Amino acid sequence: MAAAPGGTVPVIILKEGTQRTRGREAQSANIMVAKAIAEAMRTALGPRGMDKMLVDSFGDVVITNDGATILKEMDVEHPVAKMLVEVAKAQDEEVGDGTTTAVVIAGELLSRAEELIEKEIHPSLIIEGYKKAATEALRILDEIGRSVDLQDRDYLMKIAKTSLASKLVSEYADHLAKVAVDAVLRVAQKENGKWKVDLDDVKVEKKEGMSIGDTVLVQGIVLDKEVVHPDMPRLVRNARIALLDAPLEIEKTEFDAKLHIETPEQMRAFMEQEERMLKEMVDKIVGTGANVVLCQKGIDDLAQHFLARKGVLAVRRIKKSDMEKLAKATGGRVISRVDDLTPEDLGKAALVEERRVGEDKMVFVEGCENPRALTILVRGGTQRIVDEAERSLKDALNVVKDILVEPKIVPGGGAIETELALRLRDFARTLPGKEQLAVDKFAEALEVVPMQLAENAGLDPVESIVTLRSKHKENELAFGVDVMNSRLHNMLAVNVIDPIAVKKQVVKSAVEAASLVLKIDDVIAASKLSEKESKKGKKEEEEEEKSTEFD
Repeated sequence: MAAAPGGTVPVIILKEGTQRTRGREAQSANIMVAKAIAEAMRTALGPRGMDKMLVDSFGDVVITNDGATILKEMDVEHPVAKMLVEVAKAQDEEVGDGTTTAVVIAGELLSRAEELIEKEIHPSLIIEGYKKAATEALRILDEIGRSVDLQDRDYLMKIAKTSLASKLVSEYADHLAKVAVDAVLRVAQKENGKWKVDLDDVKVEKKEGMSIGDTVLVQGIVLDKEVVHPDMPRLVRNARIALLDAPLEIEKTEFDAKLHIETPEQMRAFMEQEERMLKEMVDKIVGTGANVVLCQKGIDDLAQHFLARKGVLAVRRIKKSDMEKLAKATGGRVISRVDDLTPEDLGKAALVEERRVGEDKMVFVEGCENPRALTILVRGGTQRIVDEAERSLKDALNVVKDILVEPKIVPGGGAIETELALRLRDFARTLPGKEQLAVDKFAEALEVVPMQLAENAGLDPVESIVTLRSKHKENELAFGVDVMNSRLHNMLAVNVIDPIAVKKQVVKSAVEAASLVLKIDDVIAASKLSEKESKKGKKEEEEEEKSTEFD
């Protein structure tokens, strides 16, 4: 409500029930939400981090310590919490790792900013200081990042193992790291002297049963489908594969049609014509030399019968994404019209076989000459273990990809954050005015990573950070928290290393999130519709649609 000039009739600006918070109150509320989210994530940091059990409204349970998954599964309501979920999502999509670190640092940056706001420092100055600190941090990372020889598989293995060490499946880190490195190296391609990796070419298929140690890399594609007809062969060697994006059935016309059949002979002629058309389709496919048919659409029962008689193995209703991977793996082309199929369009594979995996049957397309797409078949004792193994593998695949794209590494275990904090404090002294305070607070916020790692490892966090600072002042920039052995040690010596791309993205994501929240000084929240109002609104919409139809 607002009074009109003259103070007579009130002017209604906002709808009844709308809530508005302004100034310091709005900033405090927003920062409090961000701190609460970061607090929930902190204990999940590092190899000794705790796991979270998330139960949704349907009672489905997810157990994980993967930052992106925790935030995705948490049913957050507050708009600031949703913004932090977006930050984690962006971090995950960009580099695939470091989501927990990004959110924890973002929360810490906001917590430190609150201290400055209480000292009457304007949020714009804090944001400016944070941005200068981030730019300097990225420059320092480039300066101290160590270049990697991509011919050395050991480095790639160490990076994958560092990513997997903090996961639920860490005891299988050696095996899963090897699978991840092999997969990325097979699909990586060099363009203009730089490596390019499309992780869409690596299909991750999961099936519960056996143990995580039985996870395998298949040099080809695994389809979670069965062979369509019982009389078809279950194994075809030297397969010549027809990839079809067309149904092997008589399609219904787009417009309505009626047939007047008056005699049994007419009916038989109609059926025979349908049979003849399907037989011609099958003959056309077999005529090209194909002995395997992989179809994105349906296959008619009669067409299945004809294919079985010709000794052709067929699979139907394959996902479009899988068809694209099959084309890459086998070197074939996906054809939209059966009449257009030629012998040159056929893909090749040494083996196509239906195998029983767990309780289900799956079709394996293996032994492709130059598989530019392949499959990791993830196994595990229960569905939840398999799901977590899949999430962990995707993180490992991403960090190996990151190192191929930008071949530089930095020490892990909070060492790089300690070094950045030390150098940023020196950088702060070169700045004039209040921005210097913001850069100092940025440095303090970065130190939350080694402190939390130390706490999760059962060490004293304050004592640990003091020791780390003194070691880094003595130029031991690889000194960090060796969580597995509960000590402070040289991280490069214990093979705890991270890709520089992950650390850069953590800094960018955290600063952007903090800046976004700090800029908000007014929150106007519309009143929620009651159940009665939402039903009324739906009814009005439906009536409007009906009236439009009649018009």
